[in-house]
Amino acid sequence: MADNATYELGRFHQAQAETYSQALGELKRGRKETHWMWFVFPQFEGLGLSAMSQRYAIRSRSEARAYLADPILGGRLRECVAALLAVPDKPAHAIMGSPDDRKLQSCLTLFAAVGDDPALFEQALSRFYEGVPDHETLKLLSRHP
Repeated sequence: MADNATYELGRFHQAQAETYSQALGELKRGRKETHWMWFVFPQFEGLGLSAMSQRYAIRSRSEARAYLADPILGGRLRECVAALLAVPDKPAHAIMGSPDDRKLQSCLTLFAAVGDDPALFEQALSRFYEGVPDHETLKLLSRHP
């Protein structure tokens, strides 16, 4: 596997350095209030048009696997998904707002598709999206075997 520098995972480390604790706290309280979606729940390249979504887009399956394998980034992603699952009786839209609820579905779909242990991501897709993955993410992934 290529090292983290190959994929510039440092961009995620830098972005999360000052915001991760706040992001996790917001998730635990059941309401996203500030701007951190792009680098805490990244999406596959081709879904977002903004400069931020392009900067933090995951560009390949191997980059997504490297993100998951990174002890900090992968650990934080799993911790955030677990925090979402611990919020009782709230749909994703009520927690994340729009359009971040759709971005979350994309992120969960991406990491469920590429990871060695997709159970947590599939559980969140089941809970928040009736098990329905983001079809645009799957379409993009099908073009990048």
